[in-house]
Amino acid sequence: MTDDAQPLPARPTDLPDDPGAFEAAVARVRAGADPVAEARALYAALDDSERLGLLDGDIPFWRGMRSMLTEGYNVRPYPMGAVPRLGIPGLLFVDGPRGCVSGHGTAFPVSMARGATWDVALEERVGRAIGAEIHAQGGNFFGGVCINLPRHPAWGRAQETYGEDPVLLGEMGAALVRGTAPHAMPCVKHYALNSMENARFTVDVQVDEATLHELFLPHFRRAIEAGAAAVMSAYNSVNGEWAGQNPYLLTQVLREDWGFEGTVITDFMWGMRDGTAALRAGLDVEAPFAQQRATHLAADIAAGRASWADVERAGLRTLATQLRHHAARADAPDASVLACPEHRALAREVAARAMVLLRNEPVAGEPVLPLDAGRLTRVAVLGRLADLPNTGDHGSSDVHPPEVVTALAGLRAALPDAVVEHVADADPAAAAARAAAADVAVVVVGYTAEDEGEFVDGDVLTRPELAGLYPEPVDDEERAIRDELFDATSAGLSLAAGETVGGDRADLHLPAEDVALVRAVAAAQPRTVVAVVTAGAVLMEEWRHEVPGLVMMWYAGMEGGHALADVLLGRVDPGGRLPFVVPTSADHLPPFDRDATVAVYDRWFGARHLERLGVEPAYPLGFGLSYTTIATELVEARRDGEEVRVVARLTNTGDRDGRHVAQVYGIAPSGERHLLGFAAAAVPAGAAVDVVVTGSLRPLGTWDAGRRRVVVPDGEVVVELAAHRGDPAAAVVTLPAEGA
Repeated sequence: MTDDAQPLPARPTDLPDDPGAFEAAVARVRAGADPVAEARALYAALDDSERLGLLDGDIPFWRGMRSMLTEGYNVRPYPMGAVPRLGIPGLLFVDGPRGCVSGHGTAFPVSMARGATWDVALEERVGRAIGAEIHAQGGNFFGGVCINLPRHPAWGRAQETYGEDPVLLGEMGAALVRGTAPHAMPCVKHYALNSMENARFTVDVQVDEATLHELFLPHFRRAIEAGAAAVMSAYNSVNGEWAGQNPYLLTQVLREDWGFEGTVITDFMWGMRDGTAALRAGLDVEAPFAQQRATHLAADIAAGRASWADVERAGLRTLATQLRHHAARADAPDASVLACPEHRALAREVAARAMVLLRNEPVAGEPVLPLDAGRLTRVAVLGRLADLPNTGDHGSSDVHPPEVVTALAGLRAALPDAVVEHVADADPAAAAARAAAADVAVVVVGYTAEDEGEFVDGDVLTRPELAGLYPEPVDDEERAIRDELFDATSAGLSLAAGETVGGDRADLHLPAEDVALVRAVAAAQPRTVVAVVTAGAVLMEEWRHEVPGLVMMWYAGMEGGHALADVLLGRVDPGGRLPFVVPTSADHLPPFDRDATVAVYDRWFGARHLERLGVEPAYPLGFGLSYTTIATELVEARRDGEEVRVVARLTNTGDRDGRHVAQVYGIAPSGERHLLGFAAAAVPAGAAVDVVVTGSLRPLGTWDAGRRRVVVPDGEVVVELAAHRGDPAAAVVTLPAEGA
């Protein structure tokens, strides 16, 4: 033992089984007791192995890995830190964010699609549904509040987050936190600066302190303010230190600056490179299996390399987090809630609300959309994705619904009296000829999991620097499992149970075959509508002006085909607005090397980068068309400390019910434009609705390193009420200095 080694704490002398101990503590917390004090009492009743067991997963590593590759990922909740003797449930992890990954739940549209609704109330409803399904599956911990900022649209996991703006990310993430919290502990991820997929295990993201706090952390802080119970650290390193053992991020910012009291877990299997360093830095739980800590932590303590005080601190956080959650937990629904009619209807509503109408040009004197169902006798549905169940990638966010309604199936169900013909012929000329004979052509193009998604190919499992993090097998069974898995992954088996996954996109254009199909069909059929399946921005300059109708369909979930029909036929107004800017050229984007080992993140990305370059986008952030016309009037604007309040009067001057997203932007002293707040509203035909947009002035502030906070400017503030970023018709008002 070294000089600084610490003896093991005294074991409790009496360790009776008391499976009601945790629930009794929950009842006391519910009655007003301090959860930390109750956590201390529970901790005191644990023996040393149970205390160490709070800090990692309960499933032996090699058996867990075999289950993951043979049965699938997260088919049931992953338990971490359970102590059955005292009834402590532990963290029962279920992933997301497009639904409950365990079982056969509702596959909602991906988060980026939901970000396109700009509707926090709708997202909170989605969260309630996801949380209920997790609870019904036996889970109590939701690992699906992904709010990483996609600095470049090629990021393979852009579909798991809400958009390019910190305020949109923060408010939508906060809504998902509030929605899921009654049923499961919401965990925000991946903290921080995780927006490269292929290089996520090797890249060091370098960022200055001001940029970090002004642009890349505010959304995490907002979700934590909304009640997030946990944080998942990222795989990448930040300024030279792995995120999972980064004391600046995990202790100084998260705990000391923000006051976070919940628990921090690793990203799975490879999220902790040095267990002792991670424990000291503030990393509480190694997820999801018994891995490095189960192998090394007891010996590290005995040798003085790790501290029992750090173990206790992490254990108390995890216990107190569980107590807080279970004291406020809703009643458990039964398994019938999974993909129930109510949740499927919500998935359909969200998918329709998310779709963004980008073009709606006149054909024969009237806009091509909405289609008149009564005048349609033959509809040609084209494209390789038209009848493909395509809800997103096959990585950790994959949901397994009982069925998926494709675009073709949705249009056939909506048009029972018409011939809805699926043109599967990949030859553009042949497809165009069939389209020419129809009343309208609907072309479904875009991406699948082969093109973008979580990068979990077999090579990840066997990389030497990652394989070195695995425990040595302890018996012949574990050795056989290791050999079997390594042989299988060397032969190309994926961690996603054999599915191909795409990682970061190599090209932001549509596949060449899709472009050829669109151009051929548009040349042959004047009434051509293109639906684009994607998570991020698509470069469309070579064809978008040739089609009269263009809709961002996204990965639209299990009810996406019905939702597409609802929008195209005018049953639902296309209320979606772009959650990111769409450039006209890749030259207008920041550098992106998906194999980089070092990446510098500055403040110039997305819409702000185009504005700095002085170039016009194809479509700006927040843009989207409607089937009606809504006039906007600024009624009131005022500030109160760090808060701004804007009242907008929305008047529907058309003959259809519509939706509008009132967006409030502020101009910082530097001249940069920042989103401050937004509100989505339904506006009936011929009616006027007053909408209140409340937002924070924090985005206009600058980082003060001495005071360790963002300081809001105290002078005059220029505010815009707009329909999208850079709206030339925006109402502009200058708010006086605070106290003036």
